[in-house]
Amino acid sequence: MINIFIGFDPRETVSYHVLCHSILTRASAPVSITPLMLTQLSHILTRPRHPLQSTDFSFSRFLVPYLSNYQGWSVFMDCDMLVLDDIAKLWQLQDEQYAVQVVKHHHEPTEESKFLNAPQTRYEKKNWSSVMLFNNEKCWQLTPEYVNSASGLALHQFKWLDDEQLIGELPHCWNHLVGYDVPSQTTSLVHYTIGGPYFKNWETCEFSDEWFKEKQAMLYVETD
Repeated sequence: MINIFIGFDPRETVSYHVLCHSILTRASAPVSITPLMLTQLSHILTRPRHPLQSTDFSFSRFLVPYLSNYQGWSVFMDCDMLVLDDIAKLWQLQDEQYAVQVVKHHHEPTEESKFLNAPQTRYEKKNWSSVMLFNNEKCWQLTPEYVNSASGLALHQFKWLDDEQLIGELPHCWNHLVGYDVPSQTTSLVHYTIGGPYFKNWETCEFSDEWFKEKQAMLYVETD
């Protein structure tokens, strides 16, 4: 079973469901998808919302190892994404020497705000945590107590690991940043990090046609 956790924000509900559809229709193995909804995690994630927190799942993503009972492997991804490849290919990249595997972007945004006028923040390892392949047993430091008390930078910069050598690298195609990365036809996972096609200002962004096609396929129902 491929265990996937997806960040959920009610302001982007449609993006979550289209992403799920894009995963399920291309997967060659059974998939379990769990939304990280704050309404379902209120007894676990108790930290107050930070002024710079742009989404509901800024911190809940780090509860994935705990929610997986620190066993096996799990995938986390933001909801503002679209999968164009078999998710089993990402799952097969597991490397036991690492605690977590990510696409190691060198991302330095220049704009001051992103979708819905959320403040844009700049920090080392920006967007590394937007797709994570967790080796849950080696992420024992991510307890609810730690996730509730650690700073945002400590979490997103993986300060909870004893050694940065425990951060493995995933192929870039598994986290293509729309609007930043050079356009590519070999993208496996599209990340609409500035704003997805479901927002009016981004209806014609890169991979918008693919997103609308996926949405239409998700809404299909046989009528005869």
